[in-house]
Amino acid sequence: MKTNQEIFFAIPKGRIQKQILPIFEQIGIVIDAEFYNPETRKLIFDTNHNDIKIVQTRSFDVATFIASGKVDIGICGLDVIEEFPSKSLLRLKNLDIGKCRLSLAGKNNFETSDFNTHLKIATKYPTLTNNKIKKKGYQVETFKLNGAIELASHLGMADFIVDLVSTGNTLKANNLEEKEVLMQISSYLIANKNSYQTKHKRIQELIEKFDTQINAKN
Repeated sequence: MKTNQEIFFAIPKGRIQKQILPIFEQIGIVIDAEFYNPETRKLIFDTNHNDIKIVQTRSFDVATFIASGKVDIGICGLDVIEEFPSKSLLRLKNLDIGKCRLSLAGKNNFETSDFNTHLKIATKYPTLTNNKIKKKGYQVETFKLNGAIELASHLGMADFIVDLVSTGNTLKANNLEEKEVLMQISSYLIANKNSYQTKHKRIQELIEKFDTQINAKN
Protein backbone atom coordinates (compact mmCIF):
# COMPACT_ATOMS: atom_id res chain seq x y z
CA MET A 1 0.00 0.00 0.00
CA LYS A 2 1.25 3.48 -0.87
CA THR A 3 2.35 5.62 2.07
CA ASN A 4 2.15 9.40 2.25
CA GLN A 5 5.91 9.64 1.73
CA GLU A 6 6.15 7.45 -1.39
CA ILE A 7 6.09 8.72 -4.95
CA PHE A 8 4.45 6.31 -7.39
CA PHE A 9 5.80 7.02 -10.88
CA ALA A 10 3.99 5.46 -13.87
CA ILE A 11 5.76 4.75 -17.15
CA PRO A 12 4.22 3.21 -20.27
CA LYS A 13 5.20 -0.07 -21.83
CA GLY A 14 6.45 -0.20 -25.42
CA ARG A 15 8.20 2.23 -27.72
CA ILE A 16 8.29 5.27 -25.46
CA GLN A 17 9.80 3.30 -22.59
CA LYS A 18 13.00 2.75 -24.58
CA GLN A 19 13.47 6.53 -24.65
CA ILE A 20 12.49 7.02 -21.01
CA LEU A 21 14.92 4.55 -19.42
CA PRO A 22 18.13 6.34 -20.52
CA ILE A 23 16.72 9.57 -19.02
CA PHE A 24 16.06 7.75 -15.74
CA GLU A 25 19.69 6.61 -15.67
CA GLN A 26 20.88 10.16 -16.32
CA ILE A 27 18.83 11.61 -13.45
CA GLY A 28 19.95 8.88 -11.06
CA ILE A 29 16.89 6.63 -10.87
CA VAL A 30 17.89 2.97 -11.03
CA ILE A 31 15.01 0.50 -11.28
CA ASP A 32 15.17 -2.92 -9.63
CA ALA A 33 16.66 -5.62 -11.90
CA GLU A 34 13.37 -7.53 -11.92
CA PHE A 35 11.94 -4.75 -14.10
CA TYR A 36 14.17 -5.88 -16.98
CA ASN A 37 13.13 -9.53 -16.77
CA PRO A 38 10.83 -10.17 -19.78
CA GLU A 39 9.15 -13.00 -17.85
CA THR A 40 8.19 -10.92 -14.83
CA ARG A 41 4.55 -10.49 -13.90
CA LYS A 42 5.26 -7.65 -11.47
CA LEU A 43 3.77 -4.22 -12.12
CA ILE A 44 5.34 -2.18 -9.30
CA PHE A 45 9.11 -1.99 -8.86
CA ASP A 46 11.51 -0.60 -6.28
CA THR A 47 14.26 1.85 -7.21
CA ASN A 48 17.51 2.97 -5.59
CA HIS A 49 15.42 5.71 -3.92
CA ASN A 50 13.39 4.40 -0.99
CA ASP A 51 10.57 6.84 -1.70
CA ILE A 52 10.19 6.21 -5.46
CA LYS A 53 8.28 3.25 -6.87
CA ILE A 54 7.92 2.59 -10.59
CA VAL A 55 4.54 1.49 -11.97
CA GLN A 56 4.61 -0.10 -15.41
CA THR A 57 1.34 -0.04 -17.34
CA ARG A 58 -0.23 0.49 -20.75
CA SER A 59 0.19 3.97 -22.19
CA PHE A 60 -3.58 4.53 -22.22
CA ASP A 61 -3.77 3.71 -18.50
CA VAL A 62 -1.04 6.06 -17.25
CA ALA A 63 -3.31 9.12 -17.26
CA THR A 64 -6.19 7.15 -15.70
CA PHE A 65 -4.09 5.97 -12.75
CA ILE A 66 -2.68 9.45 -12.17
CA ALA A 67 -6.08 11.12 -12.42
CA SER A 68 -7.34 8.69 -9.76
CA GLY A 69 -4.67 9.89 -7.33
CA LYS A 70 -3.38 6.35 -6.71
CA VAL A 71 -0.30 7.21 -8.79
CA ASP A 72 1.42 10.56 -8.28
CA ILE A 73 3.41 11.28 -11.41
CA GLY A 74 4.08 9.69 -14.79
CA ILE A 75 4.88 9.94 -18.46
CA CYS A 76 2.45 9.59 -21.34
CA GLY A 77 1.74 10.93 -24.79
CA LEU A 78 -0.23 14.06 -25.53
CA ASP A 79 -2.71 11.86 -27.42
CA VAL A 80 -3.65 10.09 -24.17
CA ILE A 81 -3.84 13.34 -22.20
CA GLU A 82 -6.17 14.92 -24.76
CA GLU A 83 -8.30 11.80 -25.24
CA PHE A 84 -8.98 11.45 -21.51
CA PRO A 85 -9.10 15.04 -20.20
CA SER A 86 -9.20 15.40 -16.43
CA LYS A 87 -9.10 18.37 -14.07
CA SER A 88 -6.97 16.20 -11.78
CA LEU A 89 -4.04 16.12 -14.23
CA LEU A 90 -1.24 18.66 -14.44
CA ARG A 91 1.10 18.88 -17.43
CA LEU A 92 4.51 19.48 -15.94
CA LYS A 93 6.96 19.18 -18.81
CA ASN A 94 7.09 18.36 -22.51
CA LEU A 95 9.86 15.76 -22.59
CA ASP A 96 10.32 16.03 -26.34
CA ILE A 97 10.38 12.24 -26.77
CA GLY A 98 7.99 9.73 -28.33
CA LYS A 99 7.38 12.10 -31.21
CA CYS A 100 4.80 11.12 -33.80
CA ARG A 101 1.56 12.53 -35.21
CA LEU A 102 -2.14 11.81 -35.04
CA SER A 103 -3.33 11.58 -38.62
CA LEU A 104 -6.35 10.92 -40.77
CA ALA A 105 -5.58 8.14 -43.24
CA GLY A 106 -7.45 6.19 -45.88
CA LYS A 107 -7.27 4.30 -49.13
CA ASN A 108 -5.12 5.85 -51.83
CA ASN A 109 -8.13 6.68 -54.02
CA PHE A 110 -10.26 8.11 -51.16
CA GLU A 111 -10.44 11.81 -50.30
CA THR A 112 -12.61 13.46 -47.66
CA SER A 113 -14.19 15.59 -50.38
CA ASP A 114 -15.68 12.40 -51.87
CA PHE A 115 -17.97 11.95 -48.86
CA ASN A 116 -19.97 15.19 -48.76
CA THR A 117 -20.19 16.07 -45.05
CA HIS A 118 -20.42 12.64 -43.39
CA LEU A 119 -17.39 10.56 -42.48
CA LYS A 120 -17.27 7.14 -40.84
CA ILE A 121 -13.99 6.77 -38.98
CA ALA A 122 -12.36 3.93 -37.04
CA THR A 123 -9.96 4.98 -34.29
CA LYS A 124 -8.59 4.45 -30.79
CA TYR A 125 -9.25 8.15 -30.25
CA PRO A 126 -12.98 8.90 -30.64
CA THR A 127 -12.88 12.07 -28.52
CA LEU A 128 -9.93 13.61 -30.34
CA THR A 129 -11.27 12.51 -33.72
CA ASN A 130 -14.67 14.08 -33.15
CA ASN A 131 -13.13 17.31 -31.90
CA LYS A 132 -10.62 17.65 -34.74
CA ILE A 133 -12.79 16.54 -37.67
CA LYS A 134 -15.97 18.38 -36.67
CA LYS A 135 -14.02 21.65 -36.70
CA LYS A 136 -13.52 21.05 -40.42
CA GLY A 137 -17.28 21.04 -40.99
CA TYR A 138 -17.86 17.28 -41.25
CA GLN A 139 -20.39 15.13 -39.44
CA VAL A 140 -18.43 12.30 -37.85
CA GLU A 141 -19.48 8.78 -36.97
CA THR A 142 -16.68 7.10 -35.02
CA PHE A 143 -16.29 3.61 -33.67
CA LYS A 144 -13.50 2.50 -31.41
CA LEU A 145 -10.94 -0.20 -32.18
CA ASN A 146 -7.96 -0.92 -29.96
CA GLY A 147 -5.85 -2.58 -32.63
CA ALA A 148 -5.64 -3.54 -36.31
CA ILE A 149 -7.31 -0.25 -37.18
CA GLU A 150 -6.04 -0.43 -40.77
CA LEU A 151 -8.20 -3.52 -41.23
CA ALA A 152 -11.36 -1.46 -40.76
CA SER A 153 -10.62 0.42 -43.97
CA HIS A 154 -9.92 -2.73 -45.97
CA LEU A 155 -13.13 -4.41 -44.83
CA GLY A 156 -15.24 -1.36 -45.61
CA MET A 157 -16.14 -0.77 -41.97
CA ALA A 158 -14.87 2.81 -42.17
CA ASP A 159 -14.21 5.46 -44.78
CA PHE A 160 -11.06 6.55 -42.97
CA ILE A 161 -9.01 5.80 -39.87
CA VAL A 162 -7.39 8.11 -37.33
CA ASP A 163 -4.26 6.75 -35.68
CA LEU A 164 -0.73 7.57 -34.60
CA VAL A 165 1.78 7.70 -37.42
CA SER A 166 5.55 7.66 -37.07
CA THR A 167 7.24 6.44 -40.25
CA GLY A 168 4.07 5.73 -42.23
CA ASN A 169 5.35 2.25 -43.14
CA THR A 170 2.34 0.47 -41.61
CA LEU A 171 -0.02 2.59 -43.71
CA LYS A 172 1.95 1.89 -46.90
CA ALA A 173 2.03 -1.84 -46.17
CA ASN A 174 -1.76 -1.80 -46.01
CA ASN A 175 -2.28 0.36 -49.13
CA LEU A 176 -3.31 3.38 -47.11
CA GLU A 177 -1.97 6.89 -47.14
CA GLU A 178 -1.84 9.80 -44.73
CA LYS A 179 -4.44 12.38 -45.74
CA GLU A 180 -4.00 15.00 -43.05
CA VAL A 181 -2.04 15.54 -39.84
CA LEU A 182 -4.50 16.37 -37.07
CA MET A 183 -2.07 16.84 -34.19
CA GLN A 184 1.64 16.63 -33.38
CA ILE A 185 2.36 14.28 -30.48
CA SER A 186 5.15 14.04 -27.91
CA SER A 187 5.37 12.65 -24.37
CA TYR A 188 4.76 14.73 -21.26
CA LEU A 189 5.63 14.49 -17.61
CA ILE A 190 2.30 14.75 -15.79
CA ALA A 191 1.17 14.67 -12.17
CA ASN A 192 -1.92 14.33 -10.05
CA LYS A 193 -2.94 17.83 -8.94
CA ASN A 194 -3.37 16.84 -5.30
CA SER A 195 -0.07 14.94 -5.21
CA TYR A 196 1.69 17.94 -6.69
CA GLN A 197 0.48 20.02 -3.75
CA THR A 198 1.04 17.52 -0.94
CA LYS A 199 4.39 16.22 -2.26
CA HIS A 200 5.48 19.39 -4.00
CA LYS A 201 9.09 19.49 -2.84
CA ARG A 202 9.93 15.95 -3.96
CA ILE A 203 8.04 16.19 -7.26
CA GLN A 204 9.65 19.56 -7.99
CA GLU A 205 13.08 18.00 -7.46
CA LEU A 206 12.23 15.41 -10.11
CA ILE A 207 10.95 18.07 -12.52
CA GLU A 208 14.20 20.01 -12.16
CA LYS A 209 16.23 16.89 -12.94
CA PHE A 210 14.16 16.24 -16.06
CA ASP A 211 14.57 19.91 -17.01
CA THR A 212 18.34 19.61 -16.79
CA GLN A 213 18.45 16.57 -19.04
CA ILE A 214 15.97 17.86 -21.63
CA ASN A 215 17.71 21.23 -21.81
CA ALA A 216 21.10 19.55 -22.21
CA LYS A 217 19.78 17.42 -25.07
CA ASN A 218 18.28 20.42 -26.83
